[in-house]
Amino acid sequence: MDLLCRQLVLRRLWLSLPVSHHPCFRGISIKSSLSLPWYHEHLGTRNRRERGHKSPIKVEEHNTGILRTPGVVPVDKLTKETLCQLLAQNVVFREGPLVAINKPQGLRITESSSETSVMSLLPELQQLLQIESELQVVKAAPKQSSGLVLLSSCHVTTKRLEDYYTQCRKSRKPFTTFCAITLGVPSPAEGDVKVVLKVEQIGDLDLAVPVMHPTKGSLERREVKRTETCYKVLNSVDECSLLQLQPMTTFQDQLLVHCTLKFCPVLGDHTYSARVAKVLGQNICVPVENALPKTQLVDESILRRMHFPLHQVHRMPLHLHLHQLLMPSDRRGQYPAQLTAPPPPFFQKTMELLGLKMEK
Repeated sequence: MDLLCRQLVLRRLWLSLPVSHHPCFRGISIKSSLSLPWYHEHLGTRNRRERGHKSPIKVEEHNTGILRTPGVVPVDKLTKETLCQLLAQNVVFREGPLVAINKPQGLRITESSSETSVMSLLPELQQLLQIESELQVVKAAPKQSSGLVLLSSCHVTTKRLEDYYTQCRKSRKPFTTFCAITLGVPSPAEGDVKVVLKVEQIGDLDLAVPVMHPTKGSLERREVKRTETCYKVLNSVDECSLLQLQPMTTFQDQLLVHCTLKFCPVLGDHTYSARVAKVLGQNICVPVENALPKTQLVDESILRRMHFPLHQVHRMPLHLHLHQLLMPSDRRGQYPAQLTAPPPPFFQKTMELLGLKMEK
């Protein structure tokens, strides 16, 4: 316990020192004009390029890049009619009262006064699919990810499915499987992430942050929550990974935060990826108060392989997809054991360009 306390104290002292005072930088001239935190000093060159300086990266925006693939256009640029048609075209399962669609990344589920949502599109979708009864959302991928949305036009079926997923959660049986492309390879290649999270206002945003020492009272009052995700590396090439993620709990941005805690932020994560940095080749966790959301820093070699221009990195879509959803046993054989939705075209194109493969 004394050793752990000593390590924590040393780490806090290390983070509090100016860069010029760190032992690793003694004898090295540091320009005081740089305003970046010390753990971003090694990224100074790249940041200058982002501010308009010449970059050695020369990327031709031809048809091999993901910016030319369907699904990259932000959903807020699409009309409600276009979105509704898009959902109707991406029905991956339809049997009896159930309909499963493969939603685009960035489309929220619940209704909002400022954004189009799946729920606000249900009346038009119901009409387009020629369904008589009102559609209800049973399970769905979160706003920031693409993937499965399970709909039902029968209240009895909806209740049965909701009870099944509640029982799965109580018995610790994962029923959703995501796939993600990450910058970095977690170690070990298979395991789980268990951490207490809470939502905290940082700047103007409500962000999920880890809580290292939660109190019993905060857990009982549900101010914080224990979260868990099982992960597995399906494939990795040159410090990029294709991960399988199975959340055992649900919490705001849980998968994104858990990936940063394994030093492998999801490609296209412009919210939490700043919490990971490298110093002298070693991964470090940046304090959350200093890691405000910003355009993700992607290695130049990865951008070249993706044929992705540096000045367009802010348009990099989030490579997180709800791939599979478990279904309850069906004696009549009407429904499959699990529903599957293929990753969007841009996700598949990135896999191809980076050399990542997913077993069928």
